[in-house]
Amino acid sequence: MTITRTELSARMSQTVVHGDTIYLAGQIGEGADVAAQTTDMLAHVDRLLAEAGSNKSLILSATIWMADMAHVDDMNAVWDAWIDPVNPPARACVESRLVTPDFLVEVMIIAAKAP
Repeated sequence: MTITRTELSARMSQTVVHGDTIYLAGQIGEGADVAAQTTDMLAHVDRLLAEAGSNKSLILSATIWMADMAHVDDMNAVWDAWIDPVNPPARACVESRLVTPDFLVEVMIIAAKAP
């Protein structure tokens, strides 16, 4: 079975497609607060999924890391407005120190390719 990788660097790929499954690297966004970073982060997810032949209605699993769970409601407000409510993925959301203090939220996505 073919494995396709996109946006490669020496350390990682942003997208790995194996068969009909799409794996995204952890995505972060820019912005002054959790809501802004979540909005930008999900725009990256939309772009990467579209380039791989998928969309948010085909997300199987999402793992979300928050630098501070005190802001989870702000992230959830953006997430809930973005996600396909008919096809919500399995999801985990945990608090964790992220790579830099500027990063407030990060998501890793596994999705199916569109039929």
